[in-house]
Amino acid sequence: MHDFINNILHNTPRTAKRLFSLIYDAIGIVLSLYLALALRLETTQLEIEITTEEVATIFVTIFITLTCFIKMGLYRAILRYMAGHAVTTIATGVALSTIILTTSSFYFQSFIPRSVPLIYGFVAFIILGAPRLIIRGLVHKQIQRYKPAVIIYGAGQSGYQLAHSLFSGAEYRPIAFIDDNPKKQGSIVHGLRVYPRTHLEQLIRARKVVKVLLALGETSRSTRHQVLLELEDCSAQVQSMPSMQDISSGKAKVSELQDIKIEDLLGRIPVTPDYQLLSSCIKHKVVMVTGAGGSIGSELCRQIIKQKPAKLILLELNEFALYSIEKELKLSIENSDIETELVPLLGSVQRQRRLEIIMKSQQVETVYHAAAYKHVPLVEANIVEGVRNNVFGTSRCARAAIITKVKNFVLVSTDKAVRPTNIMGASKRMAELTLQAMAQEEHSTIFSMVRFGNVLGSSGSVVPLFRDQIKKGGPVTVTHPDIIRYFMTIPEAAQLVIQAGSLAKGGDVFVLDMGQPVKIADLAERMIKLSGLEVKNKDEPFGDIEIKYTGLRPGEKLFEELLIGENVSGTVHPSIMTADEEFVDWPTMQKMLSPLDESCREYLYDDIFQALLNAPINFRPENSHYVTDTHEADTTYLKLVK
Repeated sequence: MHDFINNILHNTPRTAKRLFSLIYDAIGIVLSLYLALALRLETTQLEIEITTEEVATIFVTIFITLTCFIKMGLYRAILRYMAGHAVTTIATGVALSTIILTTSSFYFQSFIPRSVPLIYGFVAFIILGAPRLIIRGLVHKQIQRYKPAVIIYGAGQSGYQLAHSLFSGAEYRPIAFIDDNPKKQGSIVHGLRVYPRTHLEQLIRARKVVKVLLALGETSRSTRHQVLLELEDCSAQVQSMPSMQDISSGKAKVSELQDIKIEDLLGRIPVTPDYQLLSSCIKHKVVMVTGAGGSIGSELCRQIIKQKPAKLILLELNEFALYSIEKELKLSIENSDIETELVPLLGSVQRQRRLEIIMKSQQVETVYHAAAYKHVPLVEANIVEGVRNNVFGTSRCARAAIITKVKNFVLVSTDKAVRPTNIMGASKRMAELTLQAMAQEEHSTIFSMVRFGNVLGSSGSVVPLFRDQIKKGGPVTVTHPDIIRYFMTIPEAAQLVIQAGSLAKGGDVFVLDMGQPVKIADLAERMIKLSGLEVKNKDEPFGDIEIKYTGLRPGEKLFEELLIGENVSGTVHPSIMTADEEFVDWPTMQKMLSPLDESCREYLYDDIFQALLNAPINFRPENSHYVTDTHEADTTYLKLVK
């Protein structure tokens, strides 16, 4: 029966279906009037003489009722999508039809008792509406039968919206709600029963559920983190509906399911920014971001735009990256009341004269220097370019800022600059020393540097790498079972960089509170489990995805640090600290930079390496790797056997 109805609905032309509906409704109106009279007179043998008046009444009622249905769009509605709107339309049309019947019978003086129109209205609603709703129910059931089953976690407003969207779509079939609120458990929401979390695994097995969809609305990150902890051993994949902010802004639809956000998985709660610090060096000023198309640089631009600078200079070496961020920022400006002027410029931070011309002509007041090569293995394999960009790109950009009287210059640094074991970290520490030395000179530019660890989702981050490896069926590669890292979201990192720059007095080294460290192997395991898969190991030889340990890469540490010494103090911001570290003066720094610059020009790799070893940056490179024991006040290095 289901298949028969389904074939008719799909294979019959739309015009034919509309004509059939019109004919059915015309007959239904006559039948409704007959049944109303039969109920009123309590007999099916109606001995009524059909006169011209009765015919006129019936004809006018049919004609005007069908006209109302046409005007209200009843025949344009697709039957399998009909729901509350169709019921309302039919009810309204029948009510109008009842009024028309009453009016026409009075006008034509036909034989219709006073109570008949009221009975007619109830009967017509059943005859005209019931078949439509029954057929829709059969078609809906047929469509739902072939869709994979999912469970919605959260029976609030967000869960209701998600269920409604999924019922209308063609991808998934919601079969139940899970909610931790005892008051909701046992109730029915959108036709689905609400169960406690203890029933989840039983429902997954019994109903062959493929996904558990989070619909937690605007709940706190700590709550979301707790829910994810409870769902780690769930045998179905866990995904989430988009945030209400993305849905309301049009960036996403309710049914566009997303992988679990890693910040929810880690449970890190971002600190609310100090908006006065955010705007201090930006609002109504001319701001320049170097490396504007990179992961950190582009997020800095997004956060800067919100503070309404007079002008934002985007300096980027990569043409496509510059095009992409400019296009995005233009759209943001158009969709808001921001009047910031965007100036996209291609160029290298190693060309000081170019930088001077830009800063002078644009009258730049604040510079955020995010242009850097930061991928450890790539910089290890490209020593000259890494040192040129990270060390001399920074020094020439800073010198241009001094010459053009830029007020604030903020360097985006890294935790790998602390006791570096690789070229990337050594080059960033040299960049820090350069700024500290320049800060001691007589000029008006305030230099500062902000040091932090890994950011979630940045280019080269383990999170997108793990997601890609899981989608391909594994293995998921981790360098060492004990390696740990600090993580922060890109927006939070960018906001803290901006706020730290506003606190600068000159030569400051700011360190961001990165929260609790995360064991990378545990992160990989949790991502696998939340994908509805099992980790393949000795205990689970028939698991889905293996975690493969590849060994520490050259220069890679097990533990990253943010502080060189112990002299650290707080600031007015709870997540920003300032470190009191040793530095050198500019003449001494110049004596180190000159031979390093010459070695880079001549591609003398051994000399570059030796210059970094001789610099006061505690650079400890060897073919063997080094481990930093961060639990000891005096940091020690433990050599690992290759």
